Amino acid sequence: MTYGKERVYKKVEVIGVSPNSIDEAIKVALHRAHHSLERISWFEVEEVRGHVNEAGEVGEYQVVLKVAFNLK
Repeated sequence: MTYGKERVYKKVEVIGVSPNSIDEAIKVALHRAHHSLERISWFEVEEVRGHVNEAGEVGEYQVVLKVAFNLK
């Protein structure tokens, strides 16, 4: 991709979930989006939340991302 040229992006929302970390939830979301969408360029973290298990601990991390890809 050459910067400085005109281009147009579209953003879609995806939610990554991981029992281990926020970082892993982001990576899970981007990995799946990469296999579903072409020409992913960047992402924004919109929201971070989680689930509390019965022991009062973090059961899973949920990260809402906006993923942008370059339109053909």
